[in-house]
Amino acid sequence: MTFLNEVINCKKPIEEAIFEAIVKARTTCEENGNSSINCVLAWNVVEKLEVEKAYQKQVKHRKTSLEEYCEMYPDALECLIYDI
Repeated sequence: MTFLNEVINCKKPIEEAIFEAIVKARTTCEENGNSSINCVLAWNVVEKLEVEKAYQKQVKHRKTSLEEYCEMYPDALECLIYDI
């Protein structure tokens, strides 16, 4: 099983997975040389994880059309929140 598959199947936070991937990439490059295919692949894993983190952050902050509407018209009936 490759390191990327291990990370995908793991339920740890993405930041922790990125940190572990960086440590593994540095170790791999030290052992195999900076121009080795293993070094390149290890850094590719880091890059893919960072892209995934950016995507998750973007998806988290998307607003629904109702949220956007309520920002423009906070007094609209659809946007009123009642405390019971």
